[in-house]
Amino acid sequence: MSRAFLYATAAVAVSFALSSCADGGKSFAGSGGSEMNMQEAANRADSILDDTFSQVHPAVRWTHGPTTTGSCDVTRRRAVMTIVSAQRRGSFLGVVDRSWRNSGYRMKSINSDPDVPAMFAQTKDGFGVSLIVGGEGQVFFEVDSPCVEESEVAESTTKATAPTYEGMEHIPRPNIRSPFWSAGAP
Repeated sequence: MSRAFLYATAAVAVSFALSSCADGGKSFAGSGGSEMNMQEAANRADSILDDTFSQVHPAVRWTHGPTTTGSCDVTRRRAVMTIVSAQRRGSFLGVVDRSWRNSGYRMKSINSDPDVPAMFAQTKDGFGVSLIVGGEGQVFFEVDSPCVEESEVAESTTKATAPTYEGMEHIPRPNIRSPFWSAGAP
C-alpha cells in the first residue's frame, strides 16, 4: 500500500473513531435498542461489505484487509484484486455510490480526484463506510463501527474471492483481469 493511502486511511479512521465514540465510550444501541458488542459490530461490517460487493456486476475479486479494533470500535477492510482500469473507474464508483444511496447511506464526502478518488458515507446505524482508490488504481473498502461494547473479535467468516495472501506483509497490487472492469475503453 502506498504511504498516501495509509495516511488517508489513518485520518479517516481517526475521524470516524472520534465521531463514533463521542458518547464517552457508552455502548451503541443498534436497531431494536439492544447493545452491540465489537463482534456483532464486526459481523455488521461484514454484512455491509457483502451487500456492497453483491451490487457490483460483473463481480470483482477481493481479499480481506486487516481487522483492527480500538477502545470501543472495530474496522473491517477489503482490497479489490481485480484490475479496475482508469477508463472503468468512474463506472465502478458509480455502481458503489448508487448501492450506498439506495441502502439509505448518507454521503459524507466525495473526492473526485481522477487518480485517487474516494467516497465516504455513513449508514443509518452509524457505521462509517469508505471506498478509496490507491496506488495503481487498487480499490480499498473500509467499514468503521460506532462505539460499541468491548469484546473479542474473530476474523471474518466471509470467504474472500481472491487469494488471501496470508503471511505476506502487504497485499499486492491488483493482479486479476476482468474482461469488463480491466478494459481500456470507457
